[in-house]
Amino acid sequence: MRAISLVDSLPRRKSATVIGNQLLRAATSVGANDRAALRGRSRAEFISKLNIALEEADESLYWLELLSEARLAPVTQLHGLLDEANQLVAILAASAKTARQNNIK
Repeated sequence: MRAISLVDSLPRRKSATVIGNQLLRAATSVGANDRAALRGRSRAEFISKLNIALEEADESLYWLELLSEARLAPVTQLHGLLDEANQLVAILAASAKTARQNNIK
């Protein structure tokens, strides 16, 4: 996972360590909650886990943006991750919306 490599490459500064830890927690949680959603025991559990994955993807995006704004990582290294995070947020948001709409009917 590129987020792990990014965190491992951050400078050894307190700010980078704190933000890196937050990013690592959020980014790894996206996949874990997406996987949990697919294994959900009910439609409601699927929707709940999918929404958690969406929240974590959006939080990951926030931490990546913060790293960029603070210039704690090279823009070239962040560009692909920012793009991927934006795409994941869009995909998960659309999936959660569809799942909620299908659950009502």
